[in-house]
Amino acid sequence: MCGLVVTTDDTHTIVRIRGDDDHPLSRGYTCPKGRAVGALHHDPRRLDRPAMGRGEQRVDVTWDALLDDLATRLGALRNEHGPDSVAMYLASGSAFDTAGRRAAERFLRVFGSAQKYTATTIDTPCKPLVAEAVGGWSGLTPIWDHEHGSLLLLFGTNPVVSHGHSNAIPDPVQRLREFRARGGEVWVFDPRHTETARQADRYVAIAPGSDWLVLAWLVRSLLADPAVAASARARATGVDDLVAALSAVDRDSVIDGTGIDPAAIDALVTTVRAHGRLAALTGTGCSMGVDANVTEYLLWALHIVTDSADRAGGMWCNPGYLMQLDTRDWEAADGVPGDGPPSRPELPRRFGEWPVAGLVSEIEAGNVRALVVVGGNPVTAFPDTARTRSALATLDTVAVVDLLPTETTEYATHLLPATDQLERADLTWLLDSYQLAVAAQYTETVVPAVADRRPPWWMFASLARGLGFSVLPGDPDPDTIDDRTVLEPLVGRSRDGAALLAAPTAVVASGAVYGWVYERVLPEGGWRLGPASLLAQLTTLLARTRGAEIPTADANDAGTRETSTGLTLVAHRRLRMMNSQFRDIAAPGAAVEQPGVLAHPDLVASLGGVGTPVVVTSAHGALDGRLVADDRLRRDVIAIAHGFGDENVSLLTSAEHDIDALTGMVHQSGLPVTIEARE
Repeated sequence: MCGLVVTTDDTHTIVRIRGDDDHPLSRGYTCPKGRAVGALHHDPRRLDRPAMGRGEQRVDVTWDALLDDLATRLGALRNEHGPDSVAMYLASGSAFDTAGRRAAERFLRVFGSAQKYTATTIDTPCKPLVAEAVGGWSGLTPIWDHEHGSLLLLFGTNPVVSHGHSNAIPDPVQRLREFRARGGEVWVFDPRHTETARQADRYVAIAPGSDWLVLAWLVRSLLADPAVAASARARATGVDDLVAALSAVDRDSVIDGTGIDPAAIDALVTTVRAHGRLAALTGTGCSMGVDANVTEYLLWALHIVTDSADRAGGMWCNPGYLMQLDTRDWEAADGVPGDGPPSRPELPRRFGEWPVAGLVSEIEAGNVRALVVVGGNPVTAFPDTARTRSALATLDTVAVVDLLPTETTEYATHLLPATDQLERADLTWLLDSYQLAVAAQYTETVVPAVADRRPPWWMFASLARGLGFSVLPGDPDPDTIDDRTVLEPLVGRSRDGAALLAAPTAVVASGAVYGWVYERVLPEGGWRLGPASLLAQLTTLLARTRGAEIPTADANDAGTRETSTGLTLVAHRRLRMMNSQFRDIAAPGAAVEQPGVLAHPDLVASLGGVGTPVVVTSAHGALDGRLVADDRLRRDVIAIAHGFGDENVSLLTSAEHDIDALTGMVHQSGLPVTIEARE
């Protein structure tokens, strides 16, 4: 979502990639992932030709042969076992391909299958869940009002590395500096002194998984003021239910549960009261843990209680340049999930999909007999890695759309090589409402597609025609149209399609806009602060916390240093990686990311020093890795990045246990683990 300027030569070689100085949002900035797109394009491992078969039986074939065979297989399965015998997994690779993602989703829908799975249920289902429960619609994405706000609280998120989580923050260091230069104040709460913490006014080292306690105390303290409570009741229902639930929160238990210095807790409450309105954001440090839903719920409650939701100086919801969500009225959803898949009926169906935790069991039960993977790597992303591998191996049909070989392409019976971001025209559609302004960008193809690579929209349009239906408006022959033709209907429905197509960079319609959520989205009575399901999870967490003590960030527990017990695994992002993408690709002159088990230097020393091979064990599995010293971590915490093949957090998780009841997400952060040196 940052603007790039790509320089090519007469042979269509990518000579240079830099930030676009004229881009109104990224302003010449781009992260290492953006600068590495050229290296990805020229990577010698790129998938160039369609192929069929596994292992030694895999051979290159023509597109006609592959699509005919795949259509025959899928059609036979639909006729014999029903459309739900075919499943689709859509991941972050497809999120950056507007036409391809839309065509893939429409293919599954018209095919008639309910077996849709996406990466949403791996690391962020708490966000649409809470948006629906509190705001009435899962598509609400609160955005930081960086231009008018004065206080920013960051919980378990590191935008200097991640560039935001459901919030795009281009040029994050400069944005934070500008915010503070205008008088803004930034607080960071994290078990690790992150890159973002270095840019903050106040860093608070907290125990992993205790962010919700900080928020609970904040909301409780604010609602203790009768005037604040009365104001909240004027725009929200369920205020008294929330007050009653938070009555069990007391200052001492918050201090014990978070490990925060008492003076910091008091200063936080004073600061929030002084600023009035605020913005607060969470990231995967919160959204992948057992307390994810409650943390997000209390974050929304904080915004609503301080009148910061859909208000200037707080958080606003971007209606989108393309989607124009503020031009229609929305019927408030009741938040009740649908039934789970047949093999896992206890898992909730939300937002038109099932949790990925249920896909392997659906394969094992024989309900899913073919899987289509679009821009994803289930082997590294799904829980129970060994079980996932075994399940994929049993399928007679696994079609994988991707750019490079992955652990998952090993199991593909049909390998579909896709064009990359430079080889296709594109539009910022799926990410429309994540941006810091009402903005969009259209870009033409930069270089022609190499070899037999094809855009994914063409693949699904061609496959659909072989099955007797269409996924493109007007049912055109996919061989007679191009990317622009497919994208033009979306452009035409935007705020100013002509300006979008003519602009050499992003077009900004406006900055933050406010009030449309109040006017068009909220259920009767306003925000819902008393959803029973979230209150129940809050009550359960409070009951577990009562009386439990967690060592403070400054504790120098000899037991922690001398043994491997009492440790907690937290989620961790890398600057040059996006999940499993770019893990071994870097921009010219830059080094690729290296896996490692990050731990405090004291723990590293006690286990044998940097580079020592270790085994990390959870209740559900183990992984091998090598120690890396990181003095920014608490002594009772280790961090492992998601996306690597061998040092893969999924090896420590289970699709049958430690699953959130409301979203079906497998807990991957805040896991109790042990670590020991491998001889």
